[in-house]
Amino acid sequence: MSATYESTASTTMALIRPRLTDHHGVMAAQAELDFAIPFFDEDIPLYVDPFMLWRSPSQQDQALHTSLVNAFNHLGYLASKGEEDQAVRTLIAASECDEVGLGSSATRKGKRIGESKAREIVELFKRIPYYAQRGFRHFEEIQFFVDGISKDRISDISCSFLKSFLIDFTMQQCDKTGIPREPVDVENVYDYRKNAFETQRGLVLPVHPGDGRPLLFVPKRWLRFVPWQNCDEYFAGYCPQDEISHKPEEITRVDVLDYNRDHYGVIDAYIQHKERTFEDCKNDPLFSQIPVTSARRKFSLIKKLPTGKDDGADRKYEDAIGQLLPSLLYPKLDFAQEQARTDSGVSIRDLIFYNTASTQFLADMHKDYGSRQITMEMKNVAAVQREHVDQLNRYLAEELGKFGLFVTRNPLNKAVFTRTVDLWSGQRKVIITLTDDDIGQMVELFESRQRDPLDVIVKKYNEFRARCP
Repeated sequence: MSATYESTASTTMALIRPRLTDHHGVMAAQAELDFAIPFFDEDIPLYVDPFMLWRSPSQQDQALHTSLVNAFNHLGYLASKGEEDQAVRTLIAASECDEVGLGSSATRKGKRIGESKAREIVELFKRIPYYAQRGFRHFEEIQFFVDGISKDRISDISCSFLKSFLIDFTMQQCDKTGIPREPVDVENVYDYRKNAFETQRGLVLPVHPGDGRPLLFVPKRWLRFVPWQNCDEYFAGYCPQDEISHKPEEITRVDVLDYNRDHYGVIDAYIQHKERTFEDCKNDPLFSQIPVTSARRKFSLIKKLPTGKDDGADRKYEDAIGQLLPSLLYPKLDFAQEQARTDSGVSIRDLIFYNTASTQFLADMHKDYGSRQITMEMKNVAAVQREHVDQLNRYLAEELGKFGLFVTRNPLNKAVFTRTVDLWSGQRKVIITLTDDDIGQMVELFESRQRDPLDVIVKKYNEFRARCP
């Protein structure tokens, strides 16, 4: 690892759940961008569904789907010409695409399929007459015949065959948002003229600050949690279980896959149904706000909880706040995660938000207090104590900025509030408090849609600053 990457990595890793945009100081909300912002330490828990390209009104997406399916069907052509080994090698290369960072890996590194699994997939072109004669029209159909083909594998194969487009898309989005790029080599880029993967050298792309690996962006419009065509739905509603076994409750996945290979017509009927209902197929957002009714219920639960820890009241309070605030503050603040930390033997739970700087207030928090992320410490106590203020003060280091909030039940008493004013006077740190009444007002604004719930935080900040020297 170069000295440059070591330096940038240490800066980035001080953030909680760091993202590419935050590292480069691009203060943009996820909702405003056309791509899913890559994380450095983990995958994005969404997947490319190739059906989204097929059903898209965009001629470009439709053409990309055709190219994707043609590339996959070329494997069958190779097999028919006695070049099955080449087909297997190509499929193995396509089976993982680390550059996009989609899936469930905690390390952004996946594992390619083995040779035996690749041969089993290629064999479908010979085993099933329809594919031998016409090829696939949706290559994700392989999941209905081969065990171990999951949504992440379908996503990776799609991204691998579409990597050339993703490279161009990433460059375009970097130029649009101001994300820096560096010269880098990208392996396994599919060349449709040669029908083969090759390494492209000297491409200028964003890179991981820890090791310099290239990063590729994926359009949000392609992403889903579960493919439109999926085995669970097929098994539950379309698979003729009585024909497979007289004891449907004992049917295994392998039994279903074996049946499908010999009865392609059943799969074809399911695929045709999914094509007819394509208008119901929508991309999944990276974050979904809870409904207004759920917000009201969460706040009602909070109001009924006693302070303290009896009967798990503290955890119930933290869980309710943890579900409520990310929705109330979206999309002005992107939710990073709930963070547990320990201070002097005391376990503390925080809510961490990315500062998008999408309003003047948030831009000021970044400029004046260095807050690339905003920390909210949850306290289900009757009264916040001075030691609580000191704990949060220690956490507000240079990396996370000097602006933090308590989310608690009641206003600070005079002595504790004076302590927060002293921190402003001596260290120019801001600690404000959101009480039950404040949360209630935020819920009302969330329901009415006439003003932004973030305005409550702005009001609390202005009230605090008015009382500072």
